[in-house]
Amino acid sequence: MINPSDRCQHITEIFNESIVKLDLIRRIKYYHLPCQISTLNLSCFYDDIHLCLCYDYYKQRFANCFEFDHNMTFDCLGQSVCQNGGKCFQDTPNCPKRSICVCSSCFYGAQCQFSTSGFGLSLDAILGYHIIPNVSIKHQSTIVKISLVLNIILNIAGSINGILSMITFKNKIIREVGCGLYLLGSSITTILTMILFGLKFWILILSQMAFISNRTFLHIQCISLDFLLQLCRNMD
Repeated sequence: MINPSDRCQHITEIFNESIVKLDLIRRIKYYHLPCQISTLNLSCFYDDIHLCLCYDYYKQRFANCFEFDHNMTFDCLGQSVCQNGGKCFQDTPNCPKRSICVCSSCFYGAQCQFSTSGFGLSLDAILGYHIIPNVSIKHQSTIVKISLVLNIILNIAGSINGILSMITFKNKIIREVGCGLYLLGSSITTILTMILFGLKFWILILSQMAFISNRTFLHIQCISLDFLLQLCRNMD
């Protein structure tokens, strides 16, 4: 949600009609006034040519205006690789060395190539579009960091539980009872599930961060890991 004070208003919302109709050279001298009116609490405003930012200078507020292309298209000068309506941004307009896609809602991936539609409560749908491409884990969003910590805790706890259970139910005396064999098998599938879940989580993280980009590998792991996870879950 946008804070009302952060919404950039058009000059027609701020000035009266007589000022708005003035020529630009005569009108722009009034542009400091809206920033100095405390009741407006403006951060910015714009006209057909300029974007003006209000800033503080020695206990006074002034407008810093610069030319702004309101019809700008975010397509990296026609070289955008972003899909599904994603916006392309470059590090510099001339000789760019890096670009990034900002995806619209329900799309994610380095090129916004993946969609969450059709997913249920899967890891890809929940976490995928929160991961920022080409950015280290240190600078990822809070939800990604929390998910990473929870994944590590769950994997450690699940693996310890599975190993201890397997050690316990390897006892021949316990396995003489029918449920002993079942619990031994369940311990093994628990360990396998934790390993597979950890792999899937890290592959998702690394692929969305663009460290893994081999499409064949990603396609194979998507099919195989999901199948094996479903298999282990049904066997457990």
